[in-house]
Amino acid sequence: MHMASIEQELEKRVLVIDGAMGSLIQQYKLTEEDFRGEKFKNFHKDLKGNNDLLCMTRPDIIEEIHKKYLEAGADIIETNSFSGTTISMADYDMQPYVYEMNLAAAKVARKAADDYTKLTPHKPRFVAGAMGPTTKLLSMSPDVNNPGYRAMTYDELVEAYKEQVRGLMDGGVDLLLYETITDTLNAKAGLFAAQTVFEEKGRTLPLMISGTITDASGRTLSGQTTEAFLNSVSHMNLLSVGLNCALGAKDMRPYLEELSNKAPFYISAYPNAGLPNQFGEYDQDAHEMGHQIEDFLKAGFLNIVGGCCGTTPEHIREIARLAEKCKPRKKPQADSLMHLSGLEPVTLRPDSNFMNVGERTNVTGSKKFAKLIIEEKYEEALAVARDQVEGGAQVIDVNMDEGMLDAEKAMVTFLNLIASEPDIARVPVMIDSSKWSVIEAGLKCLQGKGIVNSISLKEGEEKFIEQAKLIKKYGASVIVMAFDEVGQADTLQRRIDICKRAYDILVNKVKFPPQDIIFDPNIFPVATGMEEHRRNALDFFLATKWIKENLPHAKVSGGVSNVSFSFRGNDTVREAIHAAFLYHAVKHGMDMGIVNPSMLQIYDDVPKDLLELVEDVLLDRRDDATERLIAKAEELKGKGKVKEEKNEEWRKGTVQERLTHALVKGVTDYIELDVEECRQHYPKTLSIIEGPLMDGMNVVGDLFGSGKMFLPQVVKSARVMKKAVAYLLPFLEEEKKASGEAQKNNGKVLLATVKGDVHDIGKNIVGVVMACNNFEIIDLGVMVPAEKILETARKENVDIIGLSGLITPSLDEMVHVAKEMERQGFNIPLLIGGATTSKVHTAVKISPHYSHPVVHVNDASKSIPVVQNLISKDLKENFAAEIAKDYERVREQNKNAQGQNKFISMAEARANKFNIDWTKEDITKPAFLGNKVFTDYSLKEIAEYIDWTPFFHSWEMKGSYPKILEDKERGAEAKKLFADAQAMLKKVIDEKWLSANAVIGIYPANTINQDDVEVRSEDGKSVKAVFHSIRQQTKKPAGQYNIALADYVAPKESNKTDYIGAFALTAGIGIDEHVKRFEKDHDDYSAIMLKAIADRLAEAFAELLHKKVRTEIWAYSKNENLSNEQLIKEEYAGIRPAPGYPAQPDHTEKLTIWKLLDVEKTTGITLTDSLAMVPTAAVSGLYISNKNATYFGVGKITKEQVEDYAKRKGMSFEETEKWLGPI
Repeated sequence: MHMASIEQELEKRVLVIDGAMGSLIQQYKLTEEDFRGEKFKNFHKDLKGNNDLLCMTRPDIIEEIHKKYLEAGADIIETNSFSGTTISMADYDMQPYVYEMNLAAAKVARKAADDYTKLTPHKPRFVAGAMGPTTKLLSMSPDVNNPGYRAMTYDELVEAYKEQVRGLMDGGVDLLLYETITDTLNAKAGLFAAQTVFEEKGRTLPLMISGTITDASGRTLSGQTTEAFLNSVSHMNLLSVGLNCALGAKDMRPYLEELSNKAPFYISAYPNAGLPNQFGEYDQDAHEMGHQIEDFLKAGFLNIVGGCCGTTPEHIREIARLAEKCKPRKKPQADSLMHLSGLEPVTLRPDSNFMNVGERTNVTGSKKFAKLIIEEKYEEALAVARDQVEGGAQVIDVNMDEGMLDAEKAMVTFLNLIASEPDIARVPVMIDSSKWSVIEAGLKCLQGKGIVNSISLKEGEEKFIEQAKLIKKYGASVIVMAFDEVGQADTLQRRIDICKRAYDILVNKVKFPPQDIIFDPNIFPVATGMEEHRRNALDFFLATKWIKENLPHAKVSGGVSNVSFSFRGNDTVREAIHAAFLYHAVKHGMDMGIVNPSMLQIYDDVPKDLLELVEDVLLDRRDDATERLIAKAEELKGKGKVKEEKNEEWRKGTVQERLTHALVKGVTDYIELDVEECRQHYPKTLSIIEGPLMDGMNVVGDLFGSGKMFLPQVVKSARVMKKAVAYLLPFLEEEKKASGEAQKNNGKVLLATVKGDVHDIGKNIVGVVMACNNFEIIDLGVMVPAEKILETARKENVDIIGLSGLITPSLDEMVHVAKEMERQGFNIPLLIGGATTSKVHTAVKISPHYSHPVVHVNDASKSIPVVQNLISKDLKENFAAEIAKDYERVREQNKNAQGQNKFISMAEARANKFNIDWTKEDITKPAFLGNKVFTDYSLKEIAEYIDWTPFFHSWEMKGSYPKILEDKERGAEAKKLFADAQAMLKKVIDEKWLSANAVIGIYPANTINQDDVEVRSEDGKSVKAVFHSIRQQTKKPAGQYNIALADYVAPKESNKTDYIGAFALTAGIGIDEHVKRFEKDHDDYSAIMLKAIADRLAEAFAELLHKKVRTEIWAYSKNENLSNEQLIKEEYAGIRPAPGYPAQPDHTEKLTIWKLLDVEKTTGITLTDSLAMVPTAAVSGLYISNKNATYFGVGKITKEQVEDYAKRKGMSFEETEKWLGPI
């Protein structure tokens, strides 16, 4: 199939790609025998779980699954070859069968697709050769103690992918798809492999690339942002770029939108069916997922759409139905800008300022850096790189060309170490070497799009073309030196001639994108005293101008410090020359330059007399310019500038603040100093680790969990922790000796990824963090059967076993391990972790099978306190009891919630409504009917009804009032806060800062058609409004009802007149001017305090009015005598449910209240488009008087009820679904 044909289809319509293969295979409940087939009957390893193998042993099942998706409407089906590389198959020892497996996968998919194309020739079906990311990463180390280590090489991965591509192409796929990309360097190796095979076979196939955003930080696992990922893979003319897996459709939206806006390719998306629940299953049904996919389609984001984990032919059928109705996204024209990336994108725009390339990580230009690299002091060498980035370098130049060094090895080591430092790796890298082998070794380490510095025509055209083609294939921009077979260009004309010749070869013969070509027209030293050097700077400026005017989109760069080489040792003059040179070069069109960004002086800051002398030299304005500048330089010698200190403000904090800062930022510079300071204050060394250091690690864990830090940063934090522990180790040993304790670690922990699962990054990180905390780690790796785990645990006498897993079947394997531990009489704690695991699953499914502690740990830094508690003699018993109690509560909650997702039909729900015998009910006729307005109500009276507990919660102080005032930890702060609140409340009342308004209405009413309440005029003759209620729809245990608010109002057919009330009130009139006053004064504390008080007053006003209604206005509870505490506990008769809250989750019911009570006119409260009340210190709702009425939550409902409710309200289904989205 040619690219043209799939492109033609993509221009016409949105194409649908299939759904999950693994979930459908699981449904066949295949045995070990199925996986083995005849061919592998006697194979020496377990093969169950090796899904790719089924293309050879059970092709009938794979074909059947393909056909289910084609039947459902898929245009593109993926081959069942996600793990089909020698690297992934090594877990099963099946490397020799990889080609055969891919060939079989392609053939079975090809047959299925062709069968369907024959049925519908107008709708051709395509086969995508699916290639996963493998089980190893090129940008990250699996061993955090050794961040420069890689589990495989780039070349190994290229070889592995080449074999897979050959198999898929020979089997007849139409296109190749690299999917679920967690590390962009893996994908770049895949693209390199594909191109190599294309060259071998003399034909190409369209390429699809699909990345994975792994968590809330919006980055890939290896730390790249969406745009950085796009820039890294855009060197190939891709068919499409997109996202799949990891997130459900809802969370994928912002990243998809960004790709859609920025990518010059077609866009694909195939998300999971939501996020996995606590049991690792995907709950999102076809309709719900379709709703979110429809949003993407209508927004015009997509050209290709489908599903990943948890999606089925039902999902694909719904997606295909929606895709048919929508127009495909129009592919934008590619721009002609230079797009680079590290972990973050860098785009050079016409209006961009000059791009700084940091020069200090260059062994030829910095003696200090060279010494550090030669002595292998890589930590300090990284500090040099970090200093460059902090100083403003937008790219860093790395050069290892030094006689004493193995330049290739040093380049690879340093680039791999940079990759583990997110604050350095965020910028692109310029690989700088005069040796091609070093450049190529460096390119194999960059997941971002970097720059090669440099190639030239020095060795002739053939070599030049060969190197340029490879640079393009690796995906980098290139610097071309103005150098040819004759030598360096040293005149204006030679510069022009060489650059023109190189440009024509690159653009016309190599097809190199012109915006990725950067010329270096040679910056030579000025003021050398030699006549032929007089025009060195001027010729560079004029050559730059010529290049920018005559070679479209090309860029200009140069090594700026060369220009001042004659003044080595005189920084004042050198910096003045750099400032002036850059000023003129940029004016002539220079785009970027290799500089020391932290030493750049501002042009206007150069003293005027010095500037004039410097410019005389640069612009060749006088014959004696050089002599004059040299004389001035002599005069200035020794008057160096003092370098401004970088921001060390954080060093002024407390030792805990400094340690936390160091851990969060990954700064090791002062860790020993700070830990030593701690040692002076703590009686035991161990308490420093368990105290301040763990507190810092907990902050890291929280930031990671909330997406404010991403994985590489957490790994750095672990290294700081390790350094701190290493420093403390001798003191720990000393204390152990002194106390007579045997020298030992904190405990022995066995870690393993369970059988059938090959994911181990999370487990490795947990291992590192634990090792940092002085635990001995025994890591059994991946795919570990239960028997090996338990046998090793016995033999090694471990203190704890930790199980990890990422895929759903792993959860069952964990249950199996727990059962085996119980059967074999183990008594050590069991830790559970991994992306699909959860506290609920652990408590409900694993913990009951083992009578000793089973604890779920949701991330690495949180594992330490858990393990310490479980191993500590003093703490273990209490901690285990707390966990047991907590998990019992979780099990109970889960049992109660079990009914929640079992829905019943509306007819059944209505049949099980809350039944009141209306013949026996006494209905009180209200003392007052109609609307009643309260203006400027006494705040003093309202204040008596304040419930102060939520006030403390709004300040994130958990606890109940008044107990919180006596709380051991928070009491003192709570008292201060309470005193401030009382003082402000007094001012609010005395000085009338706020005023309170309200309106209530009470009317005759009856329930109609079971779920709605009809409100009539005071005389009962005309209908004034209808309130709609929503009914609980989950299956209830016997004796419990499916309640709706309408159940508490007498039905029309009872022939009894009942009543309903409504209200709206605020205590926030006038608040804005005071908040503005505080904010103008930068007094956020008072502004927040006033808002919190206004909220409390509004709630108190609601309490007061409700009491007034019960005892005076409606007067159905005349004799009520309840304390404020009893009111807070809702011990009164009747309820006041509010729209948008659990008993009536629909905010649009407010509109009915506003109309019935004329709220805006009577109280000044308005509603926003999203139906929020303004002022925000406001409450509105209904009054229901029936003594049986209680507050309840509707819970989840089904599409049937949404349709019914929409019909009753006269709204469209889509609009109703939008408002009821949360339920």
